[in-house]
Amino acid sequence: MPQYRISEASELLGVSDDTVRRWVDDRRLPSSVDGAGRKVVDGAALARHAQELAARGAGRGSGDGVGRSARNRFTGLVTRVVADGVMAQVELQCGPYRVVSLMSSEAASELGLEPGSLATAVVKATNVIVETPPARP
Repeated sequence: MPQYRISEASELLGVSDDTVRRWVDDRRLPSSVDGAGRKVVDGAALARHAQELAARGAGRGSGDGVGRSARNRFTGLVTRVVADGVMAQVELQCGPYRVVSLMSSEAASELGLEPGSLATAVVKATNVIVETPPARP
């Protein structure tokens, strides 16, 4: 049965070490001590917890109540936009992940994509769809 140290669990879940420690202290994540005396979390329990977080939309998804078939959503910052005529290449940094999307230059312009803007890459099969949040009042 795989076990993960607190730091590994936090990296896998995309949260801080302190958050995982709080979950362990609150008994939301079961833990034990490994042969080296380090606190570890059971891999199966960690996987269930990750699924529960995803189901609740913890930090993911748009929260707008719209049903979507695409499950892979990566929110991050636009780091680069290269537009040349008809097409544009848009790069996002979503946590530790770099996501690149090819779209029409017109779409990139209409979305207002520029370095530093917030966007969500929605991945379905081999297509990457980029969304932006609603305009702020």
